[in-house]
Amino acid sequence: MIESVVLTVTDMKCGGCETNVTGKVSAIEGVVSVKASFKENEVRVEYDTEKTTLETIKAAIIGAGFGVTSH
Repeated sequence: MIESVVLTVTDMKCGGCETNVTGKVSAIEGVVSVKASFKENEVRVEYDTEKTTLETIKAAIIGAGFGVTSH
């Protein structure tokens, strides 16, 4: 099943940060789409719940050096 989530991401300061987060999350198997916005401090993700989990997505964002919480 495809699920959509909006995550609050802290410490994104520029377009490069958006690119970094987008790349890390996009690399996860099961992620359908990613839209990061440093101006909004958020990342919108659609993912297949049969292939990945929200925790895996959060871990990728944290691993990229950013903080993350669910809305």
